[in-house]
Amino acid sequence: MRRRDALVLVCGAAASALPFRVRSQQSVPVIGYLAPESPEPFASRLKAFHDGLAESGFVEGRNIAIEYRWAEDQYNRLPALAADLVSRKVAVLVATGGAPSALAAKTATTTTTVVFEMGGDPVALGVVDSLSRPGGNLTGVSSLSVEVSRKRLEFMHELLPAAREFTVVANPTSPTTDSQLRNLRAAAEALKVRLYILTTNDEREFETIFASVAQQKVGGIVFTSDPYFAFRSQRLATLALRYVVPAVTQSRDFPVAGGLMSYGGDFTESHRRAGIYTGRILKGEKPADLPVHLVTKVEMFVNLKAAAALGVTVPPSLISSADVVIE
Repeated sequence: MRRRDALVLVCGAAASALPFRVRSQQSVPVIGYLAPESPEPFASRLKAFHDGLAESGFVEGRNIAIEYRWAEDQYNRLPALAADLVSRKVAVLVATGGAPSALAAKTATTTTTVVFEMGGDPVALGVVDSLSRPGGNLTGVSSLSVEVSRKRLEFMHELLPAAREFTVVANPTSPTTDSQLRNLRAAAEALKVRLYILTTNDEREFETIFASVAQQKVGGIVFTSDPYFAFRSQRLATLALRYVVPAVTQSRDFPVAGGLMSYGGDFTESHRRAGIYTGRILKGEKPADLPVHLVTKVEMFVNLKAAAALGVTVPPSLISSADVVIE
């Protein structure tokens, strides 16, 4: 064998030994994935996104690569992280986990295609001009978590009809907080109950909030729709049981972790749909031609074991309304 032939064989063998991602980074499309939290609490949502990509024929490490950016619950980092992904010339920027990510992506680029996943109204928040014709470089998926905040208060009142006061906990940094509080105040007026509004975006304040509600003997806590609360479901469930305070959040993670009740959009479906849309765009469809997909399914989880620990009886009407009853 000639020396030149031997060198070609050796180089070819060395290249084939390299990981696929290293060898093919330049030959496969790269997705930028922006999220407000860290990978661990986002795991189920990320899996749903990958499932959606797979339905469209794309698998990470095979025919796509993904650059991840995690804000680690520091939402003020989202604009810089989005800008970094845009600078890397990603094929699609996927902004997940709520309005803060979507707005950061919108600010970062007018040319890179953006697929967002959020719980609020993207038109009201200025993310897109229209649901049916989003226009420009953005489209995505929206669930109904923000719009149904008032229903959580109504369910709490149904659970505790004798209570005349409830506490609402909201994230002051969320762009959807004002609209949610307006809806909750309207619901409170109709129910003839009083609301105490508390705001926090600091997990260290959670215990003080629960202790205060327990001491004042307020009926219970209604959390507004916000990813910051959704991703801290385990902590909220632990505190609710410790201080014997009934509470309801948007995320099924809360009753699954031992909390009482949740009511909100199906985040698994919204992230799966975001994956499907990303795949369709990678195949050549334009974001302006893809209407914003609305996930209309709203799910209710009730934990009867938690209810017993809290000393409350869940009425049959709530049990029959629940999608999942945890016993």
